Amino acid sequence: MSAILSIGAAILAGCLAVACIAFRRWGVAGWSFAVGMALLAGENVFAGLSAGAADWELAARWQYYRLGVASLIPGTWLLFSLTYSRGNYVLFLQQWRYVLGAVFLVPVLLILGFEESLMKGVGSLERTTTWFIAVGWPGRVFQMVMLIGWLLVLMNLERTYRTAVGVMRWRIKFAMVGLGLLFGARVYTSSQAILFSGIATSMAGIEAGALLLACGLIAASVARSGIVEVDVYPSRVVIHQSLTVLMVGLYLFVVGVLAQVVNALGGDMGFPLKALFILAAMAVLTLVLASDRVRQHSMRFVSRHFRRPLHDYRRVWTAFTERATSRVDRTDLCREVVALVAETFNVLSVTIWLVNVGRNRLVFGASTSLTEEKAAELLGDQRDLPVLLALLKEKNEPVDIDVLSEPCVEMLKRCDPDHFGKGGNRVCVPLIAGGEVQGLITLADRVSGVWFLVEDYELLKCIGDQVAASLRNIQLSERLLESKQLEAFQAMSAFLVHDLKNTASALSLTLQNLPVHFNDPEFREDALRSIRKAADHINGLISRLTSIKEGLRINSVEGDLNELVAKTLQGLATGTAGGVEVVTELGDLPRLSFDPEQIKKVLTNLFMNAKEAVGGRGRIEVSTASRNGWAVVSVADNGCGMSPEFIDRCLFRPFQTTKKSGLGIGMFQSRMIVEAHRGRLEVESEQNKGTVFRVLLPLSGAGPGTASAT
Repeated sequence: MSAILSIGAAILAGCLAVACIAFRRWGVAGWSFAVGMALLAGENVFAGLSAGAADWELAARWQYYRLGVASLIPGTWLLFSLTYSRGNYVLFLQQWRYVLGAVFLVPVLLILGFEESLMKGVGSLERTTTWFIAVGWPGRVFQMVMLIGWLLVLMNLERTYRTAVGVMRWRIKFAMVGLGLLFGARVYTSSQAILFSGIATSMAGIEAGALLLACGLIAASVARSGIVEVDVYPSRVVIHQSLTVLMVGLYLFVVGVLAQVVNALGGDMGFPLKALFILAAMAVLTLVLASDRVRQHSMRFVSRHFRRPLHDYRRVWTAFTERATSRVDRTDLCREVVALVAETFNVLSVTIWLVNVGRNRLVFGASTSLTEEKAAELLGDQRDLPVLLALLKEKNEPVDIDVLSEPCVEMLKRCDPDHFGKGGNRVCVPLIAGGEVQGLITLADRVSGVWFLVEDYELLKCIGDQVAASLRNIQLSERLLESKQLEAFQAMSAFLVHDLKNTASALSLTLQNLPVHFNDPEFREDALRSIRKAADHINGLISRLTSIKEGLRINSVEGDLNELVAKTLQGLATGTAGGVEVVTELGDLPRLSFDPEQIKKVLTNLFMNAKEAVGGRGRIEVSTASRNGWAVVSVADNGCGMSPEFIDRCLFRPFQTTKKSGLGIGMFQSRMIVEAHRGRLEVESEQNKGTVFRVLLPLSGAGPGTASAT
């Protein structure tokens, strides 16, 4: 009997594999389905030959070939479960790549590496109706890996089914239940092989029977909706809230208890078929409970006999708050909303269309029945869209599409097809916020053709208003983000322009003194060096334009701060007018970690500000010292100074300046650089007396918040 079932199941599985290829389902899921069915067919052929073998050695040899083919099955079907009907399957393949590789490789390595110890003997030399082939530890490990593989496949299939809603769930329901039955039987046979440390050829009948039932359910799924895939977007946390572990655990517990009872009563040769019957009964129960029609009838029964309102508003609003209001991406929000509306109103076809104001067009948001390609095809000509939006804005409430007679509504009817013809009335919910139509929700194909009632329209109105507000908030958030990005770009651009301004000022000072000191060889050498540095600096700024988005970067190296101060002043003071006295006093400093290029910008900015403050005649003092765990660089001048109000409100803010040709970005940039080094930039100033800036950088072992260096 087992041999006949196995051969029959192999033929049917092979036909499904050929049919999949013939219908050109050549995506990743299509190929994995075809290969998976072909492997199941081959495995059942060897299982049937093993069950019908005349002697044990031949049975064991066929069984080894069966295991060789079976070693490729878990990985192939896990690949299918990760890609079938998932619009974001690439993310899952990346997340599961190591698990997928292990499920593929480990069984194959066990088969190839432990052939001798995989099957070590026979449980009974006298055959009655079955052969029992004992296995060693590699065989038990092999079955354990197979069991884990079946469990992972079941969990992924369950997650795909639970994420699908409406027409999408209706299309894949029979296929999902059939595959669940198939791999549920595999869970049983693998657990039995682990429990008894051997393989009974009678188990081939259970696996073949489950495969026959699964092929029948898959064929029924094809008959009702064709060979289709739907796009669902399950969470990347696939195992979260999975019922598979609970169902498998319950099934194994029930079968294990029954097995112990049967053994205590002397055994029952028909027990495997009874276990298969239990599995088939669970599959039928699952199919019934998953029916949208059964769920609707049960809800109506409770509502009618226990006098409940038509909708549990607290539950609906709690679910909406948890699932929708936290979404900050327009596409994610639309997917959650269509799923929520479909579940709440028992509607198979729910679609959200968004208004693209810039192009004056409707665009696809999400749907339980339409793919993006089909939606684009249905939209077609949208010349009547302005009139339609004006009509919906005027009504400002859910409307029955089939009742409206305006010409512009034909476009709406075209975008909301009735897939079943018996789904009751079609409804459109306008999404209006801020006085503008943000989009619309269309509903059709209600289970059992139940018409929408007044309470339905009221709840749809509340949901539509909340969705419109969420879409409006997302739109405003996107505009705010764009504004911040533009502001950041302008600030970074101003940084670069300010650097170029300082470089141009240094070059200008050199050029002013070039005619006077041109005959001095040392001056010419210094001038050429300054020009070369300026050119290198400009080239460096240009190369950094491509990385503006990365923001301020600090590349710290250990160095001598006094040396950097001296070199910076040497380049800046080369062309300083004779009326400005520059005094340098460098104290003893240990070597510390800093970014020379960035700190040089700070020193350059402070010196140039001091020079402009003294107005061509005055004194600039630059000094360094080590105080209380800080390296302190002071730049003091006896220039015009600043008022306390300017220091508090404007000094370190961008684009605030008292200079006629200034950009107001230098001090803002300088403070950012110093703080990026975990330091501080302090200032003391008094009008008409002068200003002192102090750059405080932490020495080795010091950090921000230590004693002040004033």
